[in-house]
Amino acid sequence: MEDVPTQLRKGALELAVLALLAQQPRYAVEIVDDLAQRPGLEASAGTIYPLLTRLKNSGLVNTRWHESPVGPPRKYYTLSTSGVHHFEVQRDAWLRLSTALITLLKEVQS
Repeated sequence: MEDVPTQLRKGALELAVLALLAQQPRYAVEIVDDLAQRPGLEASAGTIYPLLTRLKNSGLVNTRWHESPVGPPRKYYTLSTSGVHHFEVQRDAWLRLSTALITLLKEVQS
């Protein structure tokens, strides 16, 4: 059985990737690096690439190739129109849920 932090992180990872893409277009390795800077959201390329493929197949992200100044071209991911809407709905639901849960957990701590 997976540990609890891993299960919670998996549930939040899609929203985290959508949030990064809502900020600006990014390529996969950049997403991995950005998540690595946020304790608890670290994810390997082996996790991010399939997630990006699923988001693309669902029509939530678009891709485009962009020449790189160092090395081969990179595939950049951006939110599609439906991806922006999906992100906003997910973000709002997460904020409501997390606020309520934080309030409850603080009550238990007291």
